[in-house]
Amino acid sequence: MAETPFWESVAPKDMSRAQWESLCDGCARCCLHKLEDAYSGGIYYTEVACHLLDETNCQCTRYETRQEIVPDCVVLTPDQRENLAWLPDTCAYRLVDAGKPLPEWHPLVTGDPQSVHLAGMSVRGRTVSENDVQDDDFEEHIIRWVTSSRPDPEL
Repeated sequence: MAETPFWESVAPKDMSRAQWESLCDGCARCCLHKLEDAYSGGIYYTEVACHLLDETNCQCTRYETRQEIVPDCVVLTPDQRENLAWLPDTCAYRLVDAGKPLPEWHPLVTGDPQSVHLAGMSVRGRTVSENDVQDDDFEEHIIRWVTSSRPDPEL
């Protein structure tokens, strides 16, 4: 009989730091700049990536000190679960918190850290650095291949 995976048996608030961190699939979609519609509250992803992102590996080049360098960088913890709606719909943090299964391409499911890239779910090969885009031009870089079904605050 197979053991139930921790993400199906342990509540996010009870996960160890290692368990919580391992939920990250390595897509780096959270490292993309997002724009918020002031009227609807909708979130729009851009192809503009944080300057700390190594686009080839889809990892932060300064992960442990990222918030010192980029103060707006959000460090996710299980205590912040009510603030996950800005994350992509495919994000394991959102899925696990909602009691949904991980996608079949997730590295915890496949056992292969490259599966997120092989499935085309990562940002690899799809970004431009924020160093190459003027702040006023971010709207020109809105993408449709990442979505966040953040609930409309007016509903």
